Amino acid sequence: MAIQQSATAEKQLGQRHYGAVRGDTALGGVLTQLISASILFAAATTFGTGYQQTSLGGVGQISEALTPHLGATVGRLVFSLGVLGASMVAGIVCSLALAWALGEAAGYRRAPESQPFRAPWFYAVYAACELVGTALAWAIPNLIWLTIAAQIVDVFLLPMVLGFLLVLAASSLPDPNRLHGWYLGLVITAATATCGCAVLGAIHGILQVALPEYATNSRGAGFACRG
Repeated sequence: MAIQQSATAEKQLGQRHYGAVRGDTALGGVLTQLISASILFAAATTFGTGYQQTSLGGVGQISEALTPHLGATVGRLVFSLGVLGASMVAGIVCSLALAWALGEAAGYRRAPESQPFRAPWFYAVYAACELVGTALAWAIPNLIWLTIAAQIVDVFLLPMVLGFLLVLAASSLPDPNRLHGWYLGLVITAATATCGCAVLGAIHGILQVALPEYATNSRGAGFACRG
């Protein structure tokens, strides 16, 4: 959300472009969710069938789980390219989002097309984010848990981010573009449901890790429901 908002603002688009921007954002959101769902379904059918448990405690184990289905060489190549592409996109998006957000708050020049010496703070924050992210990925042996921890932090920050965006959209936008009426209610309902499901899922996962008896009871309830 932050990267899309900042990128749209940096393009200095007029009101006549808002429809195309909204369509582009909606299409991108649908495509990313479809791709994510496809990956999850493919992984679920690949890594195990029935009650067979496959150890996926590390990136190497996930790669090894794919190789029997795609072949040793092709499986490693596909997995490596996928991880490389995803990590590059995540690194660029997260770093740019923070550099843009701090630039908007502090008021320093932040356009990516500016020369580095004309926007030193923007490029300094961007480079620092890349270096810190690289150092964390290099220093922490279990990247799976690092990814999960980052997602949990995102989940608990999501209500605050969405809340601010909704307040701004309902109060600070020009009147023709301001959220109001039934559409504002629909957006608030969707945002509340999304945040609620995300927070409940995160709390459920944390309790399963922190409290073994909770995890046992949850699995027992799941088997009872299936039975």
